Amino acid sequence: MAKADYYETLGVSKGASDDELKKAYRKMALKHHPDRNQGDKTAEEQFKQVSEAYDVLSDADKRAAYDRFGHAAFGPGNRGGGGFHDPFDVFQQVFGGAGGGVGGIFNEFFGGGGGGGRDGAQEGNDLRYDMQITFEEAAFGCEKEISIRRHESCETCAGSGASAGSSKSHCPQCGGRGQVTTQRGFFMVSQTCPRCRGVGHVIEKPCKACSGSGLAEKAARIKIRVPGGVENGMRLRSSGNGEHGPRGGTPGDLYVVLNVKEHEIFHRDGEDIYCDVPISFSMAALGGELDAPTLTGNAQIKVPPGTQSGTVFRLKGKGVKSLEGHGHGDQHVRVVVEVPTKLNGDQRKSLEDFAKSCGEDVLPMRKSFLDSVKRVLQGKG
Repeated sequence: MAKADYYETLGVSKGASDDELKKAYRKMALKHHPDRNQGDKTAEEQFKQVSEAYDVLSDADKRAAYDRFGHAAFGPGNRGGGGFHDPFDVFQQVFGGAGGGVGGIFNEFFGGGGGGGRDGAQEGNDLRYDMQITFEEAAFGCEKEISIRRHESCETCAGSGASAGSSKSHCPQCGGRGQVTTQRGFFMVSQTCPRCRGVGHVIEKPCKACSGSGLAEKAARIKIRVPGGVENGMRLRSSGNGEHGPRGGTPGDLYVVLNVKEHEIFHRDGEDIYCDVPISFSMAALGGELDAPTLTGNAQIKVPPGTQSGTVFRLKGKGVKSLEGHGHGDQHVRVVVEVPTKLNGDQRKSLEDFAKSCGEDVLPMRKSFLDSVKRVLQGKG
């Protein structure tokens, strides 16, 4: 199988500058790095490909040879010269001098860190809350107050994690750096110190109320505004109402997942709502005024004489409020002609007389159908 073009592999044009090449490589190398996709052979192969592409295009001589001869520049005869570097060496070359070395990159992107600042402050975790609302509340919006349990700063130690009068000392495992460095393959990887959890110091006497974490679980009541037009399964984000961060760290967010109850009469498709309304045979034949239910009360619909079962009437603006604030959708009312199942003697006789008096001319749909049947049977269809 032919090798992909190096420029296409990195997603850059042939005139890309060195900075553009490096930026593209950094993005794709982080995305496909084996440590971020453990066990994924496809990602590992893509990591090798983007590293090879950058190795060639970032070298002026190799790039010139590639632009002239393509992949043949590095085949038999080796016009380009120099061969390829190990993909991990390429990665370390690009990331090694940026912001604290390779370890800093791994902490930021591969989840090896999380230690926070040197004062021990860490970002709090996000929380999820499942909330059930009615069909009407989803359509028009509402405000709810919910109760959750979350970790907040410990009142006993004011979030410090230390007992009154106790002191802090440098962590003996990491020497106060909050990071420990280990060898992984071809390069060094920095990770959060397991003893001090990235703080850089240890507490002689941890707070008994929170066991040194600086956090305590508490109940909290939070008001949530649900905008009109939301749908089942949507998430609302309440910024800063998640878990509090250890030692004064930034709180996480609260995500409220909406569960909209089904309605007994209406169902919804986007901003429009639908309902079926039964009408009598006499109203369908003679016409009349129909009281149709809507989310805001009854609305009158003029039913013309001869209305067929399944006819849909539109009530403009009687649907669901738009999330973007552009008015409301419509309501669609489908009339269903209800056939009586029980008749008394007089009613039955009246209908029999009606049937005799109708004839096919009174029922054009039936007449048209019977004419079609005759043509088919006569071979004229």
